Amino acid sequence: MAFGLRKRGPSNFERAADGSMTLIEHIRELRDRLFRASVAIIVGLIGGYLLAQPAFDLLSQPYCRLPGMMVDGECQKFLMLAPADGFVLKLKLALWIGLILAAPVWLYQLWAFIAPGLHRHERKWAYVFVAIAAPLFAAGAVLAFLVVDKGLAFLLEAGVTGTDSQLEVTRYISFVTTMILLFGVAFEFPLTLLMLNFTGVVSARRLLSWWRVVVFVCFAFAAVATPDPGPFGMTLLALCLSLLYFIAVGVAFLNDRRRGRGKEVYAGIADDEASPLEFDRESVAAGPSVGTVGPIDAPEPVAKPLPIERRYDDVT
Repeated sequence: MAFGLRKRGPSNFERAADGSMTLIEHIRELRDRLFRASVAIIVGLIGGYLLAQPAFDLLSQPYCRLPGMMVDGECQKFLMLAPADGFVLKLKLALWIGLILAAPVWLYQLWAFIAPGLHRHERKWAYVFVAIAAPLFAAGAVLAFLVVDKGLAFLLEAGVTGTDSQLEVTRYISFVTTMILLFGVAFEFPLTLLMLNFTGVVSARRLLSWWRVVVFVCFAFAAVATPDPGPFGMTLLALCLSLLYFIAVGVAFLNDRRRGRGKEVYAGIADDEASPLEFDRESVAAGPSVGTVGPIDAPEPVAKPLPIERRYDDVT
């Protein structure tokens, strides 16, 4: 008895890429992917709730490193203003941890919905940029975690003396997480420059010509972003951003050399100068003869149109 193999049809990715999916099918696909992403986030939220206390202990380390916060080998407790502050803070930490744990799932669902509309080379560069963006953000978060205690120490020492330095827990966690996000996003700045170069918006020479402005902006941003007005945190962040900028410019030069950018015939010509036209004259051989020209027959007469009352429109 022979069994016939069922031919497998095109996948949803292939149908979305070639434009054969209808609008209703796109909406159904979006609904399914949102549902899968939501389920993953809920599962991550449950796991984040279990990991909320270790995460809180980790975020409390800069507070415990402050002068005078360690008493008999134990860190002083935070101040809580409302009975529900601890539970609400635990839910917030669980949500952040859940988003991080479920990131592979909901990022894949987002990418699977967007990727069919991109070209093959665009998808390739998207993989590369995402692979670079994640370590850069992690490096910025680690740097923020290392310098936040020095900023807190300055803010506490610069305040009114003779007061208790016990911090309110929700404001402290909000301050630390904001610093981590701010430093992480700042470290994505060189990746933005590379995207502009790879898409052909700016060349590497143009990026290098901005180095004075970029270094000044890096130090100005570091002065505003770091809570410590001392030289340590500001200089460390500014130097890291400047180093990443010059690395991005170096990669842009390699990309321009690979593409042959800057070797065009109009390269080196001023904007108000006309480029020379270099072309060789080529003789064109005579074409074949079309033969003798014959007379054209007279057209046939056109039939007389019907009266207006006997004509029919598109409906009748």
